[in-house]
Amino acid sequence: MRILKKKSWELPESAVTSEQDFINRRRFLKAVGLGSGALLGQSIAHAATSGFPSPLNSAYKLEDLEPTPYDLIKGYNNFYEFTTDKGDVQKLANQGWQSEPWEIEIGGLVDKPMKLDVNDCISKVGGIEQRVYRMRCVEAWSMVIPWDGFQLSKLIDLVQPNAKAKYVKFTSFYDPKSAPGQKSGSIDWPYVEGLTIAEARNELTLLATGIYGKPIPNQNGAPIRLVVPWKYGFKGIKSISKIEFVSKPPLNTWKALQSREYGFYANVNPEVDHPRWSQASERVIGSGFFSSRKDTLMFNGYAEQVASLYEGLDLRRNF
Repeated sequence: MRILKKKSWELPESAVTSEQDFINRRRFLKAVGLGSGALLGQSIAHAATSGFPSPLNSAYKLEDLEPTPYDLIKGYNNFYEFTTDKGDVQKLANQGWQSEPWEIEIGGLVDKPMKLDVNDCISKVGGIEQRVYRMRCVEAWSMVIPWDGFQLSKLIDLVQPNAKAKYVKFTSFYDPKSAPGQKSGSIDWPYVEGLTIAEARNELTLLATGIYGKPIPNQNGAPIRLVVPWKYGFKGIKSISKIEFVSKPPLNTWKALQSREYGFYANVNPEVDHPRWSQASERVIGSGFFSSRKDTLMFNGYAEQVASLYEGLDLRRNF
């Protein structure tokens, strides 16, 4: 007998999609006499062309945590390309800015550079799937998000980095006519982020194209963004236009802006405070401002999967 050991971050399937979507799926299966395996096969076949609906990957769930309501996920976020005001992001990101069609350039120290549309990219990696991850913002608030996307390592395998490639640099779009925040000189646009090759290849690292089984909204980083659940949310660069494989650590935007506050790694660590506030606890969005604080977990609860990436590093100095 094979005994499956649950990982520390698993969640019941009923919490993966919205309650109504989950109920409707079960009613549909019962009505047409399909089992979940049949639905999964259909979903994968469809996902290879358009991406939706995406099948749940049951290996990536969370235990005893309800996902954040969809309206809060798409209504409470940072996207400084448009504004620093969370209350205005959703409105401004949907006033004329076009996230489709969208092309991504992938190059640098690789054997097979590519420039392709996001939909073609999804097709080349074999479609998307749904995973439920914790999300922890450096501002000490958190969510639980059902992402739709594909493992970044699949794309890495396609372009075949050479031996000199040690880091991955991600660059967002630049369109100050449509993104009013980019008219400000406070940040050197476009937005840049980076990972080590080992971090990029980790099983948890995702390129997300959807939330809750729907295409990702503009304000959340349409049409494709990075999701690295053991790091603070600002590492999850939105609306990626270029991915480059490089030999040295790229200077990411927030480290360039304020190196004392934001390092390259930006791993969630309750023992290392932000210079202006504690990181020992977090406010759970959707559960009330004062009554919903909980302890922050090391690596946001993903230590089992990622702690080995940082062996030998002083995580207080390499923050």
